[in-house]
Amino acid sequence: MTASRQAVMFRLPPLPTIGEIIKLFKLKAEKQLSQNFLLDLRLTDKIVRKAGSLKDAHVCEVGPGPGGITRSILNAGVAEVLLIEKDPRFIPGLQMLSDAAPGKVRIVHGDILTYNKLGKAFPEHLMKNWEDDPPDIHIIGNLPFSVSTPLIIKWLENISKRDGPFRYGRIQMTLTFQKEVGEVDVTVVHFTPLVQPKIEQPFKLVEKVVRTVFQFRRKYCHQSVRVLFPEAERLEKAEQLLKLADVDPILRPTQLSMFHFKSLCDVYRKMCDEDPKLFTYNYRDELTEKRNRKRSRFCKTEDDVI
Repeated sequence: MTASRQAVMFRLPPLPTIGEIIKLFKLKAEKQLSQNFLLDLRLTDKIVRKAGSLKDAHVCEVGPGPGGITRSILNAGVAEVLLIEKDPRFIPGLQMLSDAAPGKVRIVHGDILTYNKLGKAFPEHLMKNWEDDPPDIHIIGNLPFSVSTPLIIKWLENISKRDGPFRYGRIQMTLTFQKEVGEVDVTVVHFTPLVQPKIEQPFKLVEKVVRTVFQFRRKYCHQSVRVLFPEAERLEKAEQLLKLADVDPILRPTQLSMFHFKSLCDVYRKMCDEDPKLFTYNYRDELTEKRNRKRSRFCKTEDDVI
């Protein structure tokens, strides 16, 4: 019997249910960590199917928790799953899964936001050129709200540099996002990196423009883009940016298309090339400096103290 055939036929032996694991190890979802447990294996099977065929694939699961999605991943016939879990309470239950699937599970007790070894986590023979089809490597994760945004930004930067896990090629990601409420409403998003980005500008510049626009998501975009510029030239430069980018100043952030953002980033790049200090400008630094100056007017200096 071939190894491939064995992988397809692999099924986990009888194990305690996820609910029983939670009771056994006295686990409780921590609200401050935005944790929600997925107990229904029919749901976790459905999530894993969104990743496509995992037969003989190598998978990194982020934040497996009590292991619901992990069971569905293993039952999909993977070659190996790497589990990265920050919360030590879940490690004993995950070790039970590892014992039940010898040679198929690696457990790392660590924080995915600071874990820097994914670039060497998989066999080198799986590596593909960026222009090729995605490698047989998948990232799957049930992300709490507190982690989802910084983690996705980190991975997007990895994609732009083709480093970290994406040195292996255009790794696909299947990620779930949950509401922070009792009834769990799950959204599943499947990502495949593009061969060519839609906005061909440095990642830090694109991230700066997008983040600035969306941090005032309820305001018109002419109010948002102002803070890309120092106060002394804010109104003039913001008007210039929107005019050259051909963006209606009274559109709201959620109304802007990919074309709008591409145009904004392209024009902002030209403005930064003309004034290099603009790229490193951060309006929050300017606000902090203002507050410090104001505070100093009401505080004694060391020379005033007798």
